[in-house]
Amino acid sequence: MDVMGDMATLFETGRFVQPTGQEETRDEAAEAAEEARHRIAAEAGDIEAMSVLGAMLLRRGDLDGAEPHLRAATAAGDRAAANNLGVLLHQRGYPDEAAGWWRIAAVAGSAPAAHALGRHYRERGDEPAAEYWLRQSAEQGHVLGAYALADLLEHRGDAEAEKWLRAAAERGHREGAYRLARALDRRAAAAGDTDGDNGVGGAGGAVGAAEEAEQWYRQAAARGHRRAALYLGAILERRGELKEAGRWYLTSAKDGEARAACALGFLLRDAGDEESAAVWWLRAAQEGDGNAANALGALHAERGQTQTAERWYRAAMDAGDVNGAYNLGLLCAEQGRTAQAEQWYRRAAYAGHREAANALAILLLQGGDESGAEPWFSKAAEAGSVDAAFNLGILYAGRGEEEAALRWYERAAAAGHTEAALQVGIARLREGDELEAERHLRCAAGGGSAEAAYRLATVLDARQPAGAGPELGEPVHRRTECEEWYERAASQGHRRAQVRVGMLAAARGDVVEAARWYREAAEAGSRNGAFNLGLLLAREGSEPEAVLWWKRAAHDGHGRAALRLALVYARRGELDEGQRWADLAVSLGPAEVGERAARLRDALREELSA
Repeated sequence: MDVMGDMATLFETGRFVQPTGQEETRDEAAEAAEEARHRIAAEAGDIEAMSVLGAMLLRRGDLDGAEPHLRAATAAGDRAAANNLGVLLHQRGYPDEAAGWWRIAAVAGSAPAAHALGRHYRERGDEPAAEYWLRQSAEQGHVLGAYALADLLEHRGDAEAEKWLRAAAERGHREGAYRLARALDRRAAAAGDTDGDNGVGGAGGAVGAAEEAEQWYRQAAARGHRRAALYLGAILERRGELKEAGRWYLTSAKDGEARAACALGFLLRDAGDEESAAVWWLRAAQEGDGNAANALGALHAERGQTQTAERWYRAAMDAGDVNGAYNLGLLCAEQGRTAQAEQWYRRAAYAGHREAANALAILLLQGGDESGAEPWFSKAAEAGSVDAAFNLGILYAGRGEEEAALRWYERAAAAGHTEAALQVGIARLREGDELEAERHLRCAAGGGSAEAAYRLATVLDARQPAGAGPELGEPVHRRTECEEWYERAASQGHRRAQVRVGMLAAARGDVVEAARWYREAAEAGSRNGAFNLGLLLAREGSEPEAVLWWKRAAHDGHGRAALRLALVYARRGELDEGQRWADLAVSLGPAEVGERAARLRDALREELSA
């Protein structure tokens, strides 16, 4: 009769679950009665009774009482007794003697003894012997032997480890299920199998590695494995199943997993429950979770409680989270404590925090130390900071090193940086590579850049054939793609795009729409918008208001607006005022406007001197 494998697992078999209350009293009475029966049988020479009685006493911690019964049963050839005698001797501090009895039991076919013997050899550093006995145990179906063998093989990087982890997991070993899930998760990540498309061997068959990993996480979590519950929660959160994710995070957090408490806090915050989030972050932070400490720091910083925020950022830093130093730098920078900000940025940057390196470089650049800033920009960019790559582009462009600037802009653009894509698009337009320019401008415009949307619209606009009237049966106006991009840029406040949209509206006869866009551009400071709005108002018979907008445009340097004003005042007979505006138009240009304004000015002078 095999009772146990080793001292570490005697109480994990489920056979010795401790009851409570009245049920406990009844079970204790039943156990006492059972012990008495086995004792009587053992005294009568029953070998199996000796073995069971010895195991019962060993379980209770009565080593002195258990030893004679186990020795007697072992001497009679009971392999379970030999195994348990080994456990007893191991507990007494006689590992070599324990191994001798485990060997006897293992040779006799005891899988638990083979497992115990294999662990003994592994503790001694004798891996070949450990593997031999653990394999004997595992091949007999012993779940702990399968798990211990998998652990040994995994430590050596042997691919066979997964087979034995699966064997242990299928027999209900929760740690085996968790570690199998982790192995499958790593495989899925390496293969880019985020959707579970890649088949894997074994029980999963054609099921994707990611999907199978989730199944094993779920099994381990259901058996109370807190880290499996954490990873299962993360999978569900990524999939958008937030309620179930929250339940698993809660289960894991209640079992003491700080990372789960932290993740639960973020879920609650995103749901709008900041107070509950703070409770879980506090719990996680007190257990040493730096991420949670940072979250608490950010929460207090948002509330203006800077001293408390600083305390939590320091706690995060003490917990080994380099974000703590970076956040301290941000906090000091916001308060104008530049020297301290630089100190914290440096600390985080030296620890490999790329955004801290970028922030440090910006701080140095603002202080006029360009030579000190450049290496930190480079370090941050090489570490993958997209903002640092863009900033390097700006730095090189400022020096006139266009090729170097373009290299960094392209690197940032490839990582999705909108403004970098715009700069690459502009550079390609200068080079005449319109197709490549269009590709980057589309990326930047799609990322929300109004300037990119406007420039893309101008590229598309230039490709359109000269305007021709609609053919018979066609609608009078169909919105082109370039118009859509102009309108997108205009709606984002781009003044030139607003003027262009106004011109397109005017061309199709939509005076109200044209006036709206011209006015919006003019009020934002566009002199072309003010000039065009004046033209529209004048045509509609609102010359006094048109004059107001032309004056604004002329004061902002618009020569045509000044010429229009000169003509208005000349027509009214206000020759001095007309001459003054004509003089301004001559000085502002362009050339053809200057020529017309000069002729008008000379005519007004002659009229005045006549």
